[in-house]
Amino acid sequence: DVEEGGGTRFTDLPSGQITTEARRGKAIFWPSVLADAPYTVDPRTHHEALPVTRGEKYGANIWIHQFDFRTPYAKGCTMN
Repeated sequence: DVEEGGGTRFTDLPSGQITTEARRGKAIFWPSVLADAPYTVDPRTHHEALPVTRGEKYGANIWIHQFDFRTPYAKGCTMN
């Protein structure tokens, strides 16, 4: 476990901000879009990583895509 800091804070929840603490062997998972509108970002999922103030933290991100993104990206079609 991280000695101090290193949590993930969700900033835009209707009930107010919450922070999940970093714990060894634990993970959090959330969709970033609405279930009934998969093209609409769910603003409740806005979050930020908090700095580790004592100890070390190792993390990994896994992005799961709903659609084929590789073909358009390979042809130069990007959102930017």
